[in-house]
Amino acid sequence: MKIAQRLSFIVLVSCFVAAAGAEWFAPAPYDKQFRDAPNAGASRRFLLGSDDLGRDRFSRLLHGARLSFFLAPAAALLATGLAAIAGALAGWRGGICDRALMSFADLLMSVPWIFLLLAVRCMLPLNTEPAVSVAATFLLLGSLGLAGPARAIRGGVSQMLRSPFVLHARASGAGNFRLLVFHVLPNLHPILAAQFWITVPAFILAEANLSLLGLGVSEPLPSLGNLLKELENVHAIRHHPAMLAPLLLLVVMLMCCRLAFPERPESA
Repeated sequence: MKIAQRLSFIVLVSCFVAAAGAEWFAPAPYDKQFRDAPNAGASRRFLLGSDDLGRDRFSRLLHGARLSFFLAPAAALLATGLAAIAGALAGWRGGICDRALMSFADLLMSVPWIFLLLAVRCMLPLNTEPAVSVAATFLLLGSLGLAGPARAIRGGVSQMLRSPFVLHARASGAGNFRLLVFHVLPNLHPILAAQFWITVPAFILAEANLSLLGLGVSEPLPSLGNLLKELENVHAIRHHPAMLAPLLLLVVMLMCCRLAFPERPESA
């Protein structure tokens, strides 16, 4: 493992631990308003200052990072699971089933990712409860992000069906169910793991984009996306440079994800 990859992994683990322990590391609840100190600068009381409602930015950053960092892997797990079902079914059955599923995947991939998310999200109610907004974001990312992984898994299954060990197992009398469960699926683990780790940073960025536009996680629940909305006030950044902390954290996390888990070539 290269030094940059090790350092990136250490940074990811450190950020994950800090986000997971937000309840203990945060000096105040994320929604608590200190009405005597709105727009306060960075100090010992407020490490990153406070926003215009008097809420501690450092506390909201920890809780927002926890939501984004847990939501993206959960959505990536859902997308990978759905992609495994669709890709395995397409590669295994072939014919009309393969053409139909891959045509649907091509349709999803033909539309730019952010436009597809925005189009589907705008069909849903805009004013939702925080818990509902989290569930909607999770389901959107997980259900719309299966196209790329499904094509990779379908290619892996198709190639595996022509491999010697599957042909030998079929010649030995193994049925279709046994072939799929005991021979094909266990050997898909490298492809599934690669697709999962490729998808996680994409979903972190997608959630940030949705929440930044007001279509993701709803206030007062913080996420990296809605924390970035403060940066719309460009003039305030000069007086409160700590407002850039969510952006810096997002950039660092995406870079570390790319270095710690480099992409592997997809199966054709």
